[in-house]
Amino acid sequence: MRGTMPSKFKQILQSTLAAAFGVQSQRNREKDIEEGNAGWFILAGIIFTVVFIVTVLTVVNLVVA
Repeated sequence: MRGTMPSKFKQILQSTLAAAFGVQSQRNREKDIEEGNAGWFILAGIIFTVVFIVTVLTVVNLVVA
């Protein structure tokens, strides 16, 4: 299985992105709450937020320069 993402990591990544864009279904949200570890979702949310802010700042600096 080399080169494939583990299913839990893929689920956390997918749920984080869906939640960030506001398109996550109620069923998936409930599944995450029941089966997921809150700590991993919080960590993924923090990482996504940092990457998003750095990306926005980089784009703005490139446009302004």
